[in-house]
Amino acid sequence: MSGSKKMILRVQSSEGTNRIEVLDTEVTAKLYERVFESFHLNTFGFALHKDRAHKDEIISSKSRKIKEYGLQHGDMVYMSPVNGAVLFDQPSTSTETTNKPFGIEAGPSTSSLSAPPSVLRKQNVPQEDEVDLQLYQLSGNIQRQRDDKLCRHNSKGCCVHCSPLEPWDENYLKEHNIKHISFHSYLRKMTSGKFISLDELSCKIKPGCKEHPPWPRGICSTCQPGAVTLNRQPYRHVDNVLLEHATPVDRFLAYWRATGHQRIGFLYGQYEMHPDVPLGIRSRVAAIYEPPQECSRDHIALAPDDKEQILNEIASRLGLKRVGWMFTDLMPLNLAAGTVKTIRGMDTHFLSAQECIMAGHYQNQHPNACRHASSGYFGSKFVTVCVTGDSQNQIHLEGYQVSGQCAALVRDEILVPTRDAPDLGYIRDCTPQQYVPDVFYKALTTRRHCVPPQTPPPYAYHHSLKHTGIIAY
Repeated sequence: MSGSKKMILRVQSSEGTNRIEVLDTEVTAKLYERVFESFHLNTFGFALHKDRAHKDEIISSKSRKIKEYGLQHGDMVYMSPVNGAVLFDQPSTSTETTNKPFGIEAGPSTSSLSAPPSVLRKQNVPQEDEVDLQLYQLSGNIQRQRDDKLCRHNSKGCCVHCSPLEPWDENYLKEHNIKHISFHSYLRKMTSGKFISLDELSCKIKPGCKEHPPWPRGICSTCQPGAVTLNRQPYRHVDNVLLEHATPVDRFLAYWRATGHQRIGFLYGQYEMHPDVPLGIRSRVAAIYEPPQECSRDHIALAPDDKEQILNEIASRLGLKRVGWMFTDLMPLNLAAGTVKTIRGMDTHFLSAQECIMAGHYQNQHPNACRHASSGYFGSKFVTVCVTGDSQNQIHLEGYQVSGQCAALVRDEILVPTRDAPDLGYIRDCTPQQYVPDVFYKALTTRRHCVPPQTPPPYAYHHSLKHTGIIAY
């Protein structure tokens, strides 16, 4: 590049110092990316400073250049974590030599040799899905053709009427009836001009506080979890569920057709890029596995599955993984016509509280590996598919995912179902064994089932799962 000077900056961290080669005309965001790759960090939750006291920060930007901060060839830059982010994995101290790196034979003089620290750190970093790695390499911009009426330039020019759109453009999403932006679009929007560190919601008291006796004898603002306000999640981790063949679904429904009992099955398949959603992900289902279970017309109880580990190993060899679960909620209307009753919809509920809790439980069991998360995981791609009757009294499949807030409430054992209203969930009260933070919600409608029952159970808060945005659908 004309007028650019190549320089080497020394970046000092708690794990040592690395040399980073950059151009003085490059933006500071490029410097952050090279530091992330050079140190093999777990997260982008770090900051760079010009001084050892961490006062003069080099802000990550896609517009400001490195030379604007007065950096010269050979200068030292200091790295520090942000909000307590864990940047490095602790290397193992084991001296086992069963798997000897770099072909070094075990012996009296080489038994303590091991791989370089960067290699040891990388071994414990969660492996992201292949679809995520593919999406990180895409620009995500929505290309537009030249408008013959509005554009006044030739075919090689570009203007505001034909320039590429960002993947989170609201007008484009409305025109194509896309209700939620994809997770990778959300990441691009949040990291535009800066680096972020994603953290899961926690409703538990932070351990290790020595300022007071443990709960229930004491609590302070340092260890107390913050209040939770339920909001609609703007993004979703999976944008579509595609069943490769109708045969597995027909076999799954054969049990209900023969007995009238409900059924649960696990979905096995792959994740792939969604062609119709900017930076979207689609779950492609290839098989349905029905685990051991006790079924009735309105109840399902899962039994321990001794074949689960073998099944997952076989699926892995076939290039498949468990991507979701499916359950039926069907009531026959006319056996001769093959119609079913419509029991879910806008006037009732889409998912019951118990089903939301089950979905959150499975999503917590299958976390999504993410390089921007301080813990290495954020959210989940695990989907929920409900087989029920539609408005035309036909068997219909609908896919869901609960929000990260719902999954956190389930993980911390705060959200519980109700007995008399399946569409209402309740928040536990504080007990000497468990502290429960305040959970607020905003009623978006005045429907009948948003009103609490006259004699509510002994729980502190209630909310409609559908109308508080606790479901991302």
